Amino acid sequence: MSNQTSDNNKRIAKNTAYLYLRQILVMAVALYTSRVVLATLGETDYGIYNVVGGIVTLFTFLNFAMGCATNRFITFELGKGDNHGVNVAFSNAVVIHAIIAVIILILGETLGLYFFKTQMNIPADRMYAAGWVYQLSIFTCMVNILSVPYNALITSHEKMNAYAIISILETVLKLVIVWMLVVFSYDKLILYAVLMFTVGLIIRIVNQVYSSKTFKNVHFLWPKDWKMLKEMLTFAMWSLVGSAGVIMADQGQNILLNMYFGPAVNAARGVATQVKTAVVNLSNNFGQAVAPQINKSFAGGNVEYMHTLIFAMSKYTFFLLFIMILPICLEAKTLLSIWLVDVPAHSVMFLQLMLVISILTALGQPLSNAAGANGKIRNFQILVGGINLMLIPLTWIVFKLQDKPIPEWAFYAHIFICIIAQAARLILVKPLINLSLRKYAQQVCVPCLTVTVMSSIIPVIVKVLLPENIMSFFVVVIVSVTSVCVFVLSVGMRAHERQVVLSKMPIIKKLYDRN
Repeated sequence: MSNQTSDNNKRIAKNTAYLYLRQILVMAVALYTSRVVLATLGETDYGIYNVVGGIVTLFTFLNFAMGCATNRFITFELGKGDNHGVNVAFSNAVVIHAIIAVIILILGETLGLYFFKTQMNIPADRMYAAGWVYQLSIFTCMVNILSVPYNALITSHEKMNAYAIISILETVLKLVIVWMLVVFSYDKLILYAVLMFTVGLIIRIVNQVYSSKTFKNVHFLWPKDWKMLKEMLTFAMWSLVGSAGVIMADQGQNILLNMYFGPAVNAARGVATQVKTAVVNLSNNFGQAVAPQINKSFAGGNVEYMHTLIFAMSKYTFFLLFIMILPICLEAKTLLSIWLVDVPAHSVMFLQLMLVISILTALGQPLSNAAGANGKIRNFQILVGGINLMLIPLTWIVFKLQDKPIPEWAFYAHIFICIIAQAARLILVKPLINLSLRKYAQQVCVPCLTVTVMSSIIPVIVKVLLPENIMSFFVVVIVSVTSVCVFVLSVGMRAHERQVVLSKMPIIKKLYDRN
């Protein structure tokens, strides 16, 4: 192993550690605050906040697409060692994101506002508060958009310690929000929306101040490199197709659930989404640490190392997710009962299905990163984005075909779409980076499937045999985590991977060697 590769691996490990520490705290606070917010707002207001905010989120696919382009180009220029190129990419991004923020404002106050007033299923006595939520969601979205270039600077330079600290600050501020919701008697839905906007604004300022003081060689200049600007816009345009598919499919499904079942089902989906997001974000820290190296290795011409990173990111993200997903799926009912005062109907099944969706989606992220590193993303984004967009008509058809629609069927449709999309990613990425599908199957698919099947047997048996109480909850969780860890080590890893992991965990190594 070269010194450069060794340094990169150490950097990935260090950044992963920073991100995990950050996410553990963020996840704990998010779960606590969600519980208090649901109890304080009530099921109806909580559902209103989720679905109304979702309308605005529909328009953020513009920002997501440009965010992908910004991260890619800044990281790519860093991989080439071109400091001037980094400065140019950043300056272009600032201008473009300002334009996107204005576009979001226009769309939000025209098309979005029309849809909100004419199509949403919201109780008449809560329309005034919902209107405040909608307007503040637009401005919160704009603030987040203007933060993207500065976030990209931090993550592209792999300053994950700073990223973690800023995230923790945001988490502390959200704890303050919970306290203020309980203390103040003003309309709590409006107050919550105002406070969330305030937190977004504060974090935006902190990101800019840190970036300005840390990256002194990077500063804003009016764009003059029209070639890079064109490349960034072209990249963003095709990323737009893919991000539109993901965001519109997710929020479009949320809106369909509202139209067929009302805000209560949106509240159940919001609860499930909170848990799912916490779990996914915790496991995604590894991928977040690896992603810049995928871009940099491609920019540096080290394609073989890039393939190694893709296989590792795919497999280990899956394992990290499954360690958490298996016990949560088995004990979802008890977990939600412990966490929440009142568990909205459908929440348990929603959570289980969304976790399955999340693990399938996670497998696609390394392939999307690889396509982005290459830069030739047109066909990739058109096909994958188009497949994701099919979720909306598929969900509508599923509801229409049922005499009495069942909301869970929306998530069954989503699982089907996820499988088709992953197959498409593999086929499209193969020629872009000369990826071996045989090696992908051997190093990712086979170990992931084997671990899933073999590690689930004992926990499922234990769950079936034990009565449903708090003691069995802890037993099932412990058995599930232990089972997954054992099979990840024994059949999920190759010999050299296992030795690396065990060398960092001497106690586990002793137990493993004995067996």
